[in-house]
Amino acid sequence: MEIQPYLYFNGRCEEAIAFYRSALGAQELLKLRAKDAPPDPARPVAPEHADKIMHATLVIGNTHVLMSDGDCRGGDTVHAGFSLSVTADDQASGEKYFNALADGGQVTMPFQQTFWTSGFGTLIDRFGVPWMVNVRHEEPAA
Repeated sequence: MEIQPYLYFNGRCEEAIAFYRSALGAQELLKLRAKDAPPDPARPVAPEHADKIMHATLVIGNTHVLMSDGDCRGGDTVHAGFSLSVTADDQASGEKYFNALADGGQVTMPFQQTFWTSGFGTLIDRFGVPWMVNVRHEEPAA
């Protein structure tokens, strides 16, 4: 079994894909636009939404992140009740991911050493998605 997050970007999915490719090295696995769907007279696609992303799949590390433009009604997208978590292999990678994700967003806890790891921080990215960036804890050699 896998659990995969599905995020809606309210018309900004294309921008989010480019951002996560740059910030995290995400790979685009699939991208379907509204105009790619078979015609449905009961639910026609508005011409202004034809190029919007109906569904996309990114691979970030070993995780599939699913996303869409959603219904594109406008307004702010609110992502609440969860955080996506990145576990970096080392301090330098953790800082790199944290700073890249924080660009244009809001830092809610600066990236810093904690009692459980050499680096941890939290932020909300420019799309309103909450993130935790953590450096993998290494057990001391015996």
